[in-house]
Amino acid sequence: MFLGIDIGTSSVKAVLTDADGAVTGSASRPCTVSRPHPLWSEQEPEDWVAAAIAAVDELAERQPAALAAVIGIGFSGQMHGAVLLGADNRVLRPAILWNDGRSHRQCATLEETLPTLRALSGNIAMPGFTAPKLLWVAEEEPEVFAALAKVLLPKAYVRWRFTGAMVEEMSDASGTLWLDVGLRDWSDDLLAATRMTRAHMPELAEGSDAVARLSPDLARRWGMREPPVVAGGAGDCAASAVGLGAITPGDGFLSLGTSGVLWRTTDRFLPNPAMAVHAFCHALPGVWHQMGVMLSSAASLAWAASTLGTPEAELLAPLGDAVDGPSPVAFLPYLSGERTPHNDATVRGLFAGLSAETGRDALVQAVLEGVAFAARDNLVALGEGAGAPASLDLAGGGSRSRLWARICADVLGVTIHRIEDGEMGAALGAAHLGRMAATGESPATVCRKPRRLETFTPDPARADAYSQAWLRWRRLYPLAKEFAS
Repeated sequence: MFLGIDIGTSSVKAVLTDADGAVTGSASRPCTVSRPHPLWSEQEPEDWVAAAIAAVDELAERQPAALAAVIGIGFSGQMHGAVLLGADNRVLRPAILWNDGRSHRQCATLEETLPTLRALSGNIAMPGFTAPKLLWVAEEEPEVFAALAKVLLPKAYVRWRFTGAMVEEMSDASGTLWLDVGLRDWSDDLLAATRMTRAHMPELAEGSDAVARLSPDLARRWGMREPPVVAGGAGDCAASAVGLGAITPGDGFLSLGTSGVLWRTTDRFLPNPAMAVHAFCHALPGVWHQMGVMLSSAASLAWAASTLGTPEAELLAPLGDAVDGPSPVAFLPYLSGERTPHNDATVRGLFAGLSAETGRDALVQAVLEGVAFAARDNLVALGEGAGAPASLDLAGGGSRSRLWARICADVLGVTIHRIEDGEMGAALGAAHLGRMAATGESPATVCRKPRRLETFTPDPARADAYSQAWLRWRRLYPLAKEFAS
């Protein structure tokens, strides 16, 4: 048996998989985000640890024999978050998260002071990345920066607490702006630009490498026969790719999680920073990937549900499984700014086209379509490189909705597949990495593509109508930008 633990933004998930790669059990615990100031987004690292232990405790209670048989563990997690540790390994402040926008000024400083930044990292300096967060801390919280000994990403922090090993792997390290992504090694120049050195960094490994063993105390707590091997793991997007079998160049998927991701696997480092496309290492040796990122994907629907005081399922039910065409209302899902293609931390969302006749259903449909239109922006950005994928597996919490899948197919003009265990992508991929670390099996053996439950092909009439609506939708960005300023 194998265990995958995903340190997400809204929840921590744990899954058990068997020798066939099937999910045999899962548990989760919620997490909360603190926003003490505009643009800020933080979490307490201790909360991740407590949630992870509680989730595995639940598995141990419900499936004690299965958990006792675990021989490999993998961790995945939200990317870019900065956990700052002092010399005594004490957490110095709350973790600054991936959707925190406070360091936009420091991003401009990095771009100006290090002209080679994009060539080395393959990416634009964005507030979501880890490096500008540390430059912000150095400038705004100098007493914290002076006490800094180590910087860990969220899943690396939890793994350290579970194993005692401070290690990071290539996919998550790619999102720091401290990694030479082509060479798969820390860059002294990138580190120096934020007043850091290699001493502040954990050791590097590949995601499928065995990097530690679970602590004996936790192994005893969960009735394990011996402490399982723990893998390098992956950032959440790369872990989802492993879980979806997107390990061959050209493979792609669309994730509608809290944030949204359009992914393409590549056989080499292919930066395209001009379009705010991320070019990162995959979690597997010798493989890279490109992705476009939307900061508010399923989070947009969650926001609508919270604002309207109605559960998401009740909002979606009146719309059914299909709509005739675009909503008369347009929605820009920039609730926390946007990455691809705008690289804009300060832009905010908006509704347009409201009338006295506008009802709730039109607003909800507009939210679904707004996220799909943002995904089309990402598809265009990826198409600037080696060509966009012809079909996409759908992952994340949004994959539960047949309507959203159909809208995405019509808006993107590509075939969309709803898949088995689509919501388990990152935790499932983490379990697969734990398996490879423990058994030495190859990625081709372990990372099989999931069973496709349903396929949606673009409807020509709706696709044409959505193409026209997307062009109108794109013209709203300057208005949203002006209003936000």
